[in-house]
Amino acid sequence: MTEHPHKEDMAKLFRKHSDMVYRTAYMLTKSRVLADDITQETFIQIIKKFHLYDSAKPIEPWMYKITINITRNMIRKHKLLNLVGVTTDISQGEVVEQEVLRGEWKSELWNEINQLSRKSKEVVYLHFYAELTLSEVAEVLKIPLGTCKSRLHYALTKIRQKYNGEWEGNE
Repeated sequence: MTEHPHKEDMAKLFRKHSDMVYRTAYMLTKSRVLADDITQETFIQIIKKFHLYDSAKPIEPWMYKITINITRNMIRKHKLLNLVGVTTDISQGEVVEQEVLRGEWKSELWNEINQLSRKSKEVVYLHFYAELTLSEVAEVLKIPLGTCKSRLHYALTKIRQKYNGEWEGNE
């Protein structure tokens, strides 16, 4: 266990990881307002619970766990039953810019991921976007490794069925 950090250490931690926390919250909620609130609340909780962090382990999975839990709580608080139904606040110009930068197929892929259940979406996001191992994803989500693998398999199968090999050769 680690003692409470100094203000300078917290500032450094925030600078290094705030983008990751924000991106995670945004990808799960599709709301900039909620992502900002979740980012702020995540770092408040990190400060409050820093004494619970095991410094022998990497900090990122611990931070993802806090971010995911706060996101779930925030969604419950706003009575949002499904992340897919959350309204985005991205302007039309930003959507066009994202399409150009990411390529149309990546956008289509994220649309399909957003159609998945919240549980499947969390596993896909943490494994592929946050690049956590399946063991780390299972730990973050507090689920057995087998359940994590099953959710990932289900999600990938559903996406493959939708596209039925259309992506072969696309980059």
